[in-house]
Amino acid sequence: MTQRTHRPDGIIVALDGPAGSGKSSTAKALAARLGYRHLDSGAFYRAITHAALQAEIPVERWDSLTPAELDALEVHGAADGAGYHMTVAGRDVGEAIRSERVNAHVSRMAAVPSVREWLMDALREAGARGGLVADGRDIGTVVFPDAELKAYLVCAPEERARRRLLERGEPDVAPEALRAEAARLQARDEIDSTRAVAPLTQAADAVLVDTTGMEFGEQVERLARLALERAAGG
Repeated sequence: MTQRTHRPDGIIVALDGPAGSGKSSTAKALAARLGYRHLDSGAFYRAITHAALQAEIPVERWDSLTPAELDALEVHGAADGAGYHMTVAGRDVGEAIRSERVNAHVSRMAAVPSVREWLMDALREAGARGGLVADGRDIGTVVFPDAELKAYLVCAPEERARRRLLERGEPDVAPEALRAEAARLQARDEIDSTRAVAPLTQAADAVLVDTTGMEFGEQVERLARLALERAAGG
């Protein structure tokens, strides 16, 4: 485990894993369980992706986006109670950043070095005092390598697909829809795990948690126990 750092508001819990493994929902519930704030790093990348698409910046130009161009998109994440809410040009984009169009492009945006550098300071500043549960795809490996607790969540592709479709309000999941969604998730895994910048990978000191057969409350409680042990110096 990494060397402990004193943080006045508590420890940092970093949850990583592929899309659909339950990171965001687990992180949000875990933060509430611990009385911590929840930081969804993916929401920041989604907001930038949404803003770039709305501004009609060609995808082919994203790799050359400059800090000035990113500033001009007016993407902000503001602390809001137990978490953060995303705005673009002053407008709330909480629903818009979950669209299919953003889903199809966010991995490409997240691989842009200038975007990752632009966001890194904001994410680290959010966790400076601790008392934070953060989730993403490189939270424990890149953003908070000194997090007191790191966990890497995995789940079988078809179960991940089923959860995603249920989240979108599709209670009767047809087999062909399930297969198509599983294929999309696996394609995204391939992009995320093979990108040159901050690829999706399990930190050496992360706890592996397979959520495939777990009830949601069970996985939250397992992580809560680990977090409380780390906070107590265990």
